Amino acid sequence: MVSLIPKDNTFFQMFTAMAENLIAGAQAIADLFADYRDVEAKIEAVQRIEREGDELTHAILTKLNQTFITPFDREDIHQLASSLDDVLDFVNAAGSRLVLYRITNPPPAAAELAKIILLQTYELHKAVSLLRKNSNILAHCVEINRLENEADQISQQGIAKLFDCEKDPINLIKTKELLEFLERATDKAEDAANVLETVVLKNT
Repeated sequence: MVSLIPKDNTFFQMFTAMAENLIAGAQAIADLFADYRDVEAKIEAVQRIEREGDELTHAILTKLNQTFITPFDREDIHQLASSLDDVLDFVNAAGSRLVLYRITNPPPAAAELAKIILLQTYELHKAVSLLRKNSNILAHCVEINRLENEADQISQQGIAKLFDCEKDPINLIKTKELLEFLERATDKAEDAANVLETVVLKNT
């Protein structure tokens, strides 16, 4: 495979920093569902990580506007940064619902989806770390897509169970929205993987 050798390696370092921050956010929400106490304090930690993600995204886009020769296509750099940021945005949005809606007993499907998101972020980090060499990225993208399919099934089953068991329509709406935001985070991880696949295919 052709190596991506840029005039400036900064983009690779910045994307790795984004992926590391993404893991931190996914780990925080997974830990919350694993030990559902001190919810507000734990969500504040997620929100801090999300703000750090916004700053990292802004830094990449600023760098992009200031750089004439980029390591790969400008639109792919923009799309990858946006997709990685979107994953954390939806993780944060799901966490915010726990506080806003005062969800005291999230369903098991929420914890399962959070674990899927965390696994996807590990795979994204591995793939992004390989961008400079442009090697073995596709295997990680395939795994991210597989995990997204698994998340779809978990979400659908969780929502179906919710309609079967939840008698309070307000609680049903709140919990359904929580699951949907978590599932959307897995979709965004798949979007990032698709961008990575595009970068590989363009540079082989």
